[in-house]
Amino acid sequence: MMAKEEKKAPKLRFNGYTNDWEQVKLEKIATFSKGKGYSKLDLKRKGYPIFLYGQMYTNYRYKIVETSTYAILKEDAVVSNGNEIVIPSSGETSVDIARASWIAQKGIIIGSDLNIIRPTSSVHPLFLALSLSNNQVKYNLAKVAQGNSIVHLYNNNLKKVNIYFPNIVEQNKIGNILNSISNCINLHERKCEELALIKKALLQKLFPKKDEIKPEVRYKNFSDAWEQRKLGDLAEIVRGASPRPISDPKWFDDNSDIGWLRISDVTNQNGRIYYLEQHISKLGQEKTRVITEPHLLLSIAATVGKPLINYIKTGVHDGFLIFLNPKFDLEYMYQWLEMFRPKWNKYGQPGSQVNLNSNLVRKQKIALPSREEQQRISSFLKQLDSLIALHQRKLEKLKQLKKFLLQNMFI
Repeated sequence: MMAKEEKKAPKLRFNGYTNDWEQVKLEKIATFSKGKGYSKLDLKRKGYPIFLYGQMYTNYRYKIVETSTYAILKEDAVVSNGNEIVIPSSGETSVDIARASWIAQKGIIIGSDLNIIRPTSSVHPLFLALSLSNNQVKYNLAKVAQGNSIVHLYNNNLKKVNIYFPNIVEQNKIGNILNSISNCINLHERKCEELALIKKALLQKLFPKKDEIKPEVRYKNFSDAWEQRKLGDLAEIVRGASPRPISDPKWFDDNSDIGWLRISDVTNQNGRIYYLEQHISKLGQEKTRVITEPHLLLSIAATVGKPLINYIKTGVHDGFLIFLNPKFDLEYMYQWLEMFRPKWNKYGQPGSQVNLNSNLVRKQKIALPSREEQQRISSFLKQLDSLIALHQRKLEKLKQLKKFLLQNMFI
């Protein structure tokens, strides 16, 4: 029986590149050493930039151009020249440990528990870091890791790992496109974080603080004091219901036009429910609460205190409260509950699950403006939510594109 021929080129390549990739042991194209002498205990507010082993797990990146950690330069410190690849020398699993980063900046201290690889001129450091962290080469790396509860990677093992690479021009093209996508991802991540902070600040300004009846910021022509009300006076608050046992397939029907709202749908759609994967059967509908119009709901299990609005017909799981016959603008109350969400923690002990129920929610007080002012506030905040969602969708598409390229541009 003939041995299976090894793949010598990736699935996806730039036009004009058809030659097979070269396969060699890592020791043929690199030199090996280790970081030394530093741990978290050595960190200072100022000093030399330092890259520590733990950063390979807490804030992993393929390319390191800066670090926010500093230390005093010791006489025997290992300092980067800008062409070092670092790989953890210990980790929890063989898959976790099989990752590499290129320290692209000169003058960064390389801490202990890191293997250092310096490639020759035939291999670009970014290409090598990407190769070691993906596909077949990542698998080869994981195979040579040793240990059980804690696994280790030693330079002697790394030297024997097979690496596949094309000519340096093709390497640069691959590295450049992936680096550009990574930069776009970082940009959108920062944009999402900034918008989230802006919204948080606006929520604090547009709603009154505790025991106050006016917010700090208001639209023009609105000057009346807000009215103190209990949530239970503003809507009929009831709990959803679930058929049992919930795993029984008779409760569900893919052909039903009534969805089934579960806790997992809350986080997946960030509180605005436009579609549901699961649908409930006619038999199941008899065991739950079915709502056919948009309603405000509140999660009281798992993601406790998360508000949501349904825009489709659905049966409601018993992990939610439903606000029936509301005397408020749905979007306004959604935004208020989003702002108030962390405060539900007062009903739980430190380290324990928050116990939220309909009685507690009914008794919660809220300062409420006129319906017109509610709508002005909610309209603005919803637009901001749409902008945040737009950047999040772009971010997700970029991550999917990067994942596809990593899976198909390397062997």
